[in-house]
Amino acid sequence: MSVWIAIGVTAVGCYAVKLLGLLVPAGALERPLVRRLAALLPVALLAALTAQQTFADGQALVLDARAAGVAAAAVALVLRAPFLLVVAAAVVVTAGVRAMGG
Repeated sequence: MSVWIAIGVTAVGCYAVKLLGLLVPAGALERPLVRRLAALLPVALLAALTAQQTFADGQALVLDARAAGVAAAAVALVLRAPFLLVVAAAVVVTAGVRAMGG
């Protein structure tokens, strides 16, 4: 039953956050600092999530095939490759390192 309580609390919390966002005055959202933070926050959160999923295994720091895939994607991005090619490079390198036993 505690799982359903957690789901209910999460749903109510999500609704409350959405409601608070709608109650913010429009003038507050037009400030340059707020607009800049709103533009940069998703990038920072995605980068943090990527780093956590790539380099962490529970409480331990790991360097495995995922790190090689991220490095390959970074190289492809520096070379200004199209997004699908960036993803493909990461997948191929990760699979190759795993196939070699890494």
